[in-house]
Amino acid sequence: MAGTANFLMMKTIDITVPVVAMGYDELDEAQRALVDKAREYTGHAYAPYSRFSVGAAIRLDNGVIVPGANQENAAYPSGTCAERSACYWAHARYPEARFESIAIASLGTDGREPEVPTAPCGACRQALLEYEKLAGHDVEVLLAGAGVIYRLPSVRSLLPLAFSEF
Repeated sequence: MAGTANFLMMKTIDITVPVVAMGYDELDEAQRALVDKAREYTGHAYAPYSRFSVGAAIRLDNGVIVPGANQENAAYPSGTCAERSACYWAHARYPEARFESIAIASLGTDGREPEVPTAPCGACRQALLEYEKLAGHDVEVLLAGAGVIYRLPSVRSLLPLAFSEF
């Protein structure tokens, strides 16, 4: 068949994401402080429509922790997620600082923290990836649930087939 030599044969590519499931007591002091701040900021969410409150906390290389919370609006999608509110404020306030780690926590519609952590939406993953790229190193991700905390080595591990070049 003419012209088929330039095509690869179909194959499956397995993508794995390293996730460490751990208890709160297994976190180091800095990780606990970040998770605590993310949990605290679920109480700063404005979520009258979804009743799903999310808090985020980003540790910068200057030692500052910048929190954020989701903010909804009747004119959806005019609101913003906790992760993007934190990362945009962090870079606007401290443009010279680089992200080191982020923790994310949530409260379900019943007002309780879910047993299993909630992961960021795709838009937040993409936004956070931009700041990981700017940092020039992996940015640790801590996803907090009531029963377990997931530790991921980088934002890229949340978005393995990332769009990061154009």
